[in-house]
Amino acid sequence: MYIHDLENAPGEKKSIKRVGRGIGSGTGKTSTRGHKGQWARTGGGVRPNFEGGQMPLTRRVPKRGFNNAQFAHVYSEVNVGSLEIFENGAEVDAIALLEAGILSKIQPYGIKILGNGELTKSLTVKAEKFSASAVEKIEKAGGKVEVIE
Repeated sequence: MYIHDLENAPGEKKSIKRVGRGIGSGTGKTSTRGHKGQWARTGGGVRPNFEGGQMPLTRRVPKRGFNNAQFAHVYSEVNVGSLEIFENGAEVDAIALLEAGILSKIQPYGIKILGNGELTKSLTVKAEKFSASAVEKIEKAGGKVEVIE
């Protein structure tokens, strides 16, 4: 097979409709736009959702439901593998993570340590929340977990 032998599958390419190319083409003169009016003009037409001045359906129907997102507890997440940069026996807390550049800011509810990655150093980690796998990996490496209230 050579590059010059490649071709599209039958029916894959559809030729574009060339409008405004004379009356013999069948799409000449008004170029499929009909005669005059808003829709015949360049840039003509109305915005989506416009119902001719009638109050749109999206505004006629009342808002329903409730969203708990505003009450969500948002944590800054740090994986166990990221803690590998600290020295053996170090105490890791929010300030240490900021200074190390692992976090750029602390979320309102604090930090959650997640279990992604491997940890070989014995560290004392202080955070608001820990995943079960993170606790397991930190303690397996000889470290301690301290939950901040």
